[in-house]
Amino acid sequence: MAALGRYSILAYGGLGLPLAFAALPLYVHLAPFYSVYLSLTLLGMVLLGLRFLDAVIDPLLGALFDRFPYPRRLILLALPMLGLGWLGLFHPPDQGVLPWLIFMLTLTTVGYSLATVVHNTWGARIHPASHERTRLFAAREGFGLVGVVLAATLPLLLSPDLASGLQAMGWVFLVLLLLFAGWTLWSAPAMQTLPGRLPLQRFLYPLANPAFRRFAPGYLLNGVAAALPATLVIFFIDDVLELQAYGGLFLGLYFISGALGLPAWVALARRIGKLEAWLVSMLLAVVTFAGAFWLGSGDLAGFALVCIASGLALGADLALPPALVADYIDGDPQPVPGAYYGLLGFFAKFTLALAAGLALPLLDLLGYQPGGSNTWALSATYALLPCLLKITALGWFLAWRPQLQTGVCPC
Repeated sequence: MAALGRYSILAYGGLGLPLAFAALPLYVHLAPFYSVYLSLTLLGMVLLGLRFLDAVIDPLLGALFDRFPYPRRLILLALPMLGLGWLGLFHPPDQGVLPWLIFMLTLTTVGYSLATVVHNTWGARIHPASHERTRLFAAREGFGLVGVVLAATLPLLLSPDLASGLQAMGWVFLVLLLLFAGWTLWSAPAMQTLPGRLPLQRFLYPLANPAFRRFAPGYLLNGVAAALPATLVIFFIDDVLELQAYGGLFLGLYFISGALGLPAWVALARRIGKLEAWLVSMLLAVVTFAGAFWLGSGDLAGFALVCIASGLALGADLALPPALVADYIDGDPQPVPGAYYGLLGFFAKFTLALAAGLALPLLDLLGYQPGGSNTWALSATYALLPCLLKITALGWFLAWRPQLQTGVCPC
């Protein structure tokens, strides 16, 4: 099969921009936004429950896709839920904030989950060549990094107050969603035909693949390591660095560095292998991010360097795991790509649920409150705990490296 043209690859990747634009405020800004209305413990429990529910439905959505393999129709179904729910989420009423948060976040995350699982699975079935799939996923993540840069910087550009900026940004999101989703749905290459429709109960079938089963624990550990800073970064910027006005700048530097580093990770993956390139990125992230623990009030240049250096590792974290999973699907005699990416989505969101549900109540217990008290606990949870988890993930992947490289499934 001929290599994919650049336009086809970009058309597939385009939907990644509004999806990533939507995701960043959900995982970075939502906790600070609602901490004005709810205690950290209550907010952490609500986010844990809703994000766990969101994670659980991903395998079911993947199994649904294997039964109904029509990506364009399913994404069209997801977009109204995502757009309306996201807009409502950052416009809470004066009364009944808790039920409003629960309803709007549920609506948003169901739409986001369906669109994301379908988009991932679609990319895995466009082309049979491994490197072509890596290019597809890299394009998606490249657009996604543009989306998160926009989402990180726009709130404070639109308003000096974060809450007002998030509310104004909702209309920008709807325009981006319509434009880029329309491009992908109209112009992205067709998906290769699935070999057959499997029953919905096969959504756990990928765990029978030894390579995927050994991949999963390391992916979970690495995911928690990434989710903890995402949950706490705004608190860290505001209360440890005391640089609230520069939050958009720091997030922008981090994600721009990720976008700039993405082509290098794709090239390195082709040269030494996807898994090996991913392990190199983990080591880079640990070495650079640990420095954040030693920063304090006014350390703008120091944290900017941490954001740039650790951001370079981000592209590998985003593009290489789904490309690895596509290789594991190739080794499966009865491929069910929707089930694989449904479980991958479950793992990713389960880590976000753990980060919110454990870190926020833990900080509350240790006496940290937004505004500056007991910031040592915040620094340790934000900077050191993720490094420890990432080192553990690195060790896991090194221990199982031969089995993870092959992706052969004798199931």
